[in-house]
Amino acid sequence: MGLCSAGALQWGPGHRGGRAAMEYGEKLARFRQAHLNPFDKAPEELERPPGGDPAMFPAPERRLEPCPGDPEGSERPMDLGLAEDHFSRPVGLFLASDVRQLRQAIEECKRAILELPEHSERQKDAVVRLIHLRLKLQELQDPSEDEPNIRVILEHRFYKEKSKSVKQTCDKCSTIIWGLIQTWYTCTGCYYRCHSKCLPLVTKPCVRSKVSHQAEYELNICPETGLDSQDYRCAECRAPISLRGVPSEARQCDYTGLYYCSSCHWNDLAVIPARAIHNWDFEPRKVSRCSMRYLALMVSRPVLKLREINPLLFNYVEELVEIRKLRQDILLMKPYFITCKEAMEARLLLQLQDRQHFVENDEMYSLQDLIDIEAGRLSCSLTEIHTLFAKHIKLDCERCQAKGFVCELCKEGDVLFPFDSHTSVCADCSAVFHRDCYYDNSTTCPRCARLSLRKQSLFQDSSTEAEP
Repeated sequence: MGLCSAGALQWGPGHRGGRAAMEYGEKLARFRQAHLNPFDKAPEELERPPGGDPAMFPAPERRLEPCPGDPEGSERPMDLGLAEDHFSRPVGLFLASDVRQLRQAIEECKRAILELPEHSERQKDAVVRLIHLRLKLQELQDPSEDEPNIRVILEHRFYKEKSKSVKQTCDKCSTIIWGLIQTWYTCTGCYYRCHSKCLPLVTKPCVRSKVSHQAEYELNICPETGLDSQDYRCAECRAPISLRGVPSEARQCDYTGLYYCSSCHWNDLAVIPARAIHNWDFEPRKVSRCSMRYLALMVSRPVLKLREINPLLFNYVEELVEIRKLRQDILLMKPYFITCKEAMEARLLLQLQDRQHFVENDEMYSLQDLIDIEAGRLSCSLTEIHTLFAKHIKLDCERCQAKGFVCELCKEGDVLFPFDSHTSVCADCSAVFHRDCYYDNSTTCPRCARLSLRKQSLFQDSSTEAEP
């Protein structure tokens, strides 16, 4: 008794304050364990839904609580609760959670992360659990079943995607689209992609409408006017930008010459038509998202008339001269196929279904044509098609062979066709001659002379019949 009194006198009020603090910490831990963490409740305290199967709601084991004299490094009940994986299967409460329970679990996990030591393994595990809980909550809240499959906004025709495994980037908010748990739409016209929640925020009209109404390129190389002409704002969304990156970095589009913010300019690369036509330069340059989609839609449209834009290009690019000759020959073969039953049944002209303008004229080019010419692909493929067409006319089909010509100047027996390399065609009557014979003979074309005489005789006969 005296020893206790002496000890009390020796320890004084400081010891009593420390003991009170330990008792308060113990009560606080018990309060958190009983009220804040729904996974640490005893079996008799665990709330079950009416009619719920006890097997689906297993009760966690009761853990021993630390004594007030335990060392500081020992785990508190809250820490022991986090050490177990309450958020993974087969814990029944997580499997049967609704939105309210998930939100409660998310708040619990947030508080636990703040209480745990920074950069510890337990805190990292809690962060991972928090991510899984949020993904589960977003999956439950996703209104994918109630949303329509097609939505029309600013001439966009958005179609709800069915894929759940493709990872895309939203063109509106510039964040990742997780197809597994999020609903997203793609415009069938310009391939603009965005979350379903971002659809009401779309302000950019569909680029395909511009292609349909104004299908032409900017043919000036990077027509820059300066940031001051844009009022130091993005050319598309009008967000403040500057070359210093404050408040947002100004990125120049090499196609339009305008400056855009990082949300409208993702440093996408594309071939610039003006550089290809004027400099025969096909190096991809950085363009804005809008320009990239426009160029992608325009790449196969034959809107470039090279003879008017840059006629000197044919003097410096030999491949262009070769392609022009092949296209001219194909246009001369076209009348044979149109009047040939076998050619129509074989659908030979469908060999050029990807380049229909090749069977319509020899002047218009698409940007994809120029890209393939520079890469050497178009010359090879067009030569094969030219050989196939010529083989049908000259060897395989007797009807097409019967439509050949005999040179009326030299009277030799070989059959000539207008697409042969050693022939010349009369511009007036389309008769075919040997090239040497045609240029050596300076007289009038025999067929033209014959047609002229026939017209004169018919005129004289009609005038004679008209006399009384």
